[in-house]
Amino acid sequence: MTTTTSPTRGFDAGRLAAIDAFVKARYLDSGLLPHAQLLVAQSGEIAHFSHQGAGRATDSKGGGATIDESSLFRIASMTKPITSIAFMMLVEEGKVALDTPVHHVLPELKGIGVYDGGGAGVPFRTKPTTEPMRMADLLRHTSGLTYSFQNRSNIDAAYRTGRIESWHGQLDLQGLVAALADIPLEFSPGTAWNYSVSTDVLGAVVERVSGQALDDFFRTRIFAPLGMDDTFFAVPPDKIDRLTDCWTFDPAKGRVIYDRGAESIWSRQPKMLSGGGGLVSSALDYHRFCRMCLGGGTLDGVRLIGRKTLELMTQNHLPGGGDLASLSKSLFSETTNAGTGFGLGFAVTIDPARSMVPGSVGEYYWGGMFSTAFFVDPVEQVSMVFMTQLSPSTLYPIRRELKTMIYAALN
Repeated sequence: MTTTTSPTRGFDAGRLAAIDAFVKARYLDSGLLPHAQLLVAQSGEIAHFSHQGAGRATDSKGGGATIDESSLFRIASMTKPITSIAFMMLVEEGKVALDTPVHHVLPELKGIGVYDGGGAGVPFRTKPTTEPMRMADLLRHTSGLTYSFQNRSNIDAAYRTGRIESWHGQLDLQGLVAALADIPLEFSPGTAWNYSVSTDVLGAVVERVSGQALDDFFRTRIFAPLGMDDTFFAVPPDKIDRLTDCWTFDPAKGRVIYDRGAESIWSRQPKMLSGGGGLVSSALDYHRFCRMCLGGGTLDGVRLIGRKTLELMTQNHLPGGGDLASLSKSLFSETTNAGTGFGLGFAVTIDPARSMVPGSVGEYYWGGMFSTAFFVDPVEQVSMVFMTQLSPSTLYPIRRELKTMIYAALN
């Protein structure tokens, strides 16, 4: 284990170190996780940065090089806040608005209806939406779209049949939009919350409004200005040795290899640039993104987005001011807590007491399917980036445990 601890006046060093011991005993020594990297910061200054476990496996229990600060991880849905920031940059330029109907930019989606029966070999029946799908619905996951892995309806079954979410399949972003136009929505936009391909569709909006491919927009407008040199959709050949192995859990076999770093599919340019989950990054790079957020949209003298825009993004935008417990239609999501709202690209804590996890009102966060996670707390000026590589992310409560122990370490 390698640990760098430089506690600010706000943290107890011993309690921060206890987090690593807990993770090692509970998750690494037991073989539940292959590795773990934890970065905790306050006011932008790194207070604790630890690396445990092997980045490359030599057998079923792991082995190979120990992860370090240069290690790269598939961040999956931690891509979503970056895509959301990209869209809001275009809002600030007056090129699009939150209440713009999506079909004004993506006309393929004009007239898309709500599921009213059929499927499984029977033609879909639809009814009209009560309101059009708006850009805000894509950002807050109230669009009526879904994910194929929900495994609960004829709509997500149609997504699986059409391989809607295959990044290396036949569809590019524009093909994704065209395919979605032929599948009904699960509910009328703005009436419920469902974790979905909404942010991938938002990426298509960014492409059409900006006139740039999504990877070009990210690179020139976000990553280069922020100095995020290790964040990309495809890992360059000279950096592939830094990409960690990725694992998944098989109920019959336990932890098994999903994607080897050395031969990773993430070394190839994807056909579809997934703004919902396609990026690879490092803890230090994502820490720079969090610092920009804590800085009100600025980092090292570079302003990416306006302070008031970021404040708007990190408020609860769920209909009626509700929380995910009352509005979610999902059987799977990155969070199931009561007291959690959703903003424009982030989950937002609106009531720590109801969530039953320490935190602050206005803290915002999300995670990825390979169990990565981050949070930003503007009240305490604290941020966290956690990296590992195991799906599904709902398998273990490590995110809740880390958050509890980090807040317990505050003086």
